[in-house]
Amino acid sequence: MIVPVDDAGDPRLDDYRDLSDRNARGRRGLFVGESALVVARMLALPGVTKSVLVSNSALDRIVPSAPDGVPVYAAPPPLLEAVAGFDVHRGVLAVGRRAPFEGRLPREVVPAAGAACVLACEGIGNVDNMGLLFRNAAAFGVAAVLLDPTSHDPLYRKSLRVSIGHALTVPWARVPDWPGGLLALASERDLVVLGAAPGRQAHAIDDVEPPQRCVLIVGAEGAGLAPATLACCRRLVRVPMAPGVDSLNVAVAAAVCLHHLCRCGRA
Repeated sequence: MIVPVDDAGDPRLDDYRDLSDRNARGRRGLFVGESALVVARMLALPGVTKSVLVSNSALDRIVPSAPDGVPVYAAPPPLLEAVAGFDVHRGVLAVGRRAPFEGRLPREVVPAAGAACVLACEGIGNVDNMGLLFRNAAAFGVAAVLLDPTSHDPLYRKSLRVSIGHALTVPWARVPDWPGGLLALASERDLVVLGAAPGRQAHAIDDVEPPQRCVLIVGAEGAGLAPATLACCRRLVRVPMAPGVDSLNVAVAAAVCLHHLCRCGRA
């Protein structure tokens, strides 16, 4: 359904207006995907994509994968910028429905049996880190991602782009009662709780035998994990550092730990 558009005021494009405004995320139960890779993942999920807005030059990358019933609005680049409020230099946007990804219970996304490594995130407010954590989760075969109530929205446009759309494919849920709800779920699902923390009180990750079933909790840079969360951990783990270096970016540190801990889902 290719629909040419030449008027920035066209009401059919209202979902795409002023996307540079961070407060626009989540409005009317929708999210926005940006870049061909993210939009391709959206289109592959039945019932998720409401519409697509692309520059005329990007049509060939999108139209073959657009299912019947999903309108593809085609417009010149200046019109995309006028509507979205920023230079859409990738030339591809899409609006998706949030409902399939929200309201899931943690126990619904964490496998009940078998080898599994779960990533839990506390206080992750940086949009790039959120996207990178989901990209890491996909790369290392993480079974699910659990978020505390304060962590950023994985479906925010920039986070989703940084994750290359993996926030759409890696199962995730929020844990309202944090950290108590996480600890209860870990006990119910027989997950060993590991916390990423700097300092000599933590075990070097290379020295830790990966449990068959575990959850790795990572926290925001600087603040780290809250005392109540640290108290829930059976063991603290760290990435050994060269002298004079005390920490890594949370997404990088998580990648190092997950590479060691995840034994499932990797070639």
